[in-house]
Amino acid sequence: MEVAEKNILCNSVVGGNFEEVCPEKVIKFKPPLYKQRYQFVRDLVDRHEPKKVADLGCGDAKLLKLLKIYPCIQLLVGVDINEEKLHSNGHHLSPYLGEFVKPRELDLTVTLYHGSVVERDSRLLGFDLITCIELIEHLNSDDLARFPEVVFGYLSPAMVVISTPNAEFNPLFPTVTLRDADHKFEWSRMEFETWASRVANRYNYCVEFTGVGTPPDGSEHVGYCTQIGVFRKNSGKLAEPCISQQHDQHVYKAVYTTSYPSLQQEKVLKFVLIGELLIQVERLRLRHQRMLREQERPGDTEDFSPAAHLLLGAVFTEAEKARIENSPQPFCEGEKFCIPLRRLLAYPKLHRLCVDEERMRSLIADSVCLSGDGSAVVVDLHNSWDYRPEDN
Repeated sequence: MEVAEKNILCNSVVGGNFEEVCPEKVIKFKPPLYKQRYQFVRDLVDRHEPKKVADLGCGDAKLLKLLKIYPCIQLLVGVDINEEKLHSNGHHLSPYLGEFVKPRELDLTVTLYHGSVVERDSRLLGFDLITCIELIEHLNSDDLARFPEVVFGYLSPAMVVISTPNAEFNPLFPTVTLRDADHKFEWSRMEFETWASRVANRYNYCVEFTGVGTPPDGSEHVGYCTQIGVFRKNSGKLAEPCISQQHDQHVYKAVYTTSYPSLQQEKVLKFVLIGELLIQVERLRLRHQRMLREQERPGDTEDFSPAAHLLLGAVFTEAEKARIENSPQPFCEGEKFCIPLRRLLAYPKLHRLCVDEERMRSLIADSVCLSGDGSAVVVDLHNSWDYRPEDN
């Protein structure tokens, strides 16, 4: 619960006792503070494009749900001590129907683990980014002492983001001592920065401090409502944990896991490739028919360019146009319409699939008709359902 984010009654927590406060006095953040924290992480992902991301203390997995859309992320992990919450929210991380129709370029696996963030599990080694959003204030003194050893010493990711309440902001809230009944402490900026700097120095990281939740006018001296430390591993060789500590320690319980369809999977690539190919073949066939009809009009002396006509109605960049025009043109053999594979691969939606002619041929051979030498897709120029002016 974030007191600052509630538009209704605000509670102060003092020894487990709750006191109602007039809602007009409650500070409101727009967007809500939790969304600002999540956006901070999303901006980091945008800038640094990590492949492997873990959220410690992931709770209801809302941050993971926001991060799973990023094409750079290939492994997304959440860890939380509340197994029931993981079970009830895992399904929100499943692929949508649209993600099968238009799959990702790279594989993505999402896993939720039940366990304590101060336990060592080797499956979280080698991550690019670990986030700890509003986590450390829930740790007791023993767990807080172990936390740096596990996260910075053992897991040693390239980057760590830690957010925690700024206690200097609390006097702006009506009668608030701690913002949540489960908080074991809330630090001032000096306390957090002192702790974070010691951790960074010990484990060879650098740290920068910022925050979200701007204070009201006239109270700028208290700083952000949420303070954030961004830790980056220093370059250079670091002391590695011993091998026995580093590998095959699976103490977490996997509660939920799912894999997303991607173009790295051959079955998915084949499905997308054939779908896009059939659409492009049909477009080219109908455009070719139109060109033939216009050429047959009595008295029409316009000079028709087959190459230009096959680009008619489409919007391409200059580079795409050049790639298409420099590829072999479609042609007719009797009543058969032939489109070279190289021509098809020049069109943007097929070109983006990054397959060469040989790979394309092997993927589509059992689904479409190919020319004798396998260099072109062959279809009937006319179909029974085509519109023909002479039928009217």
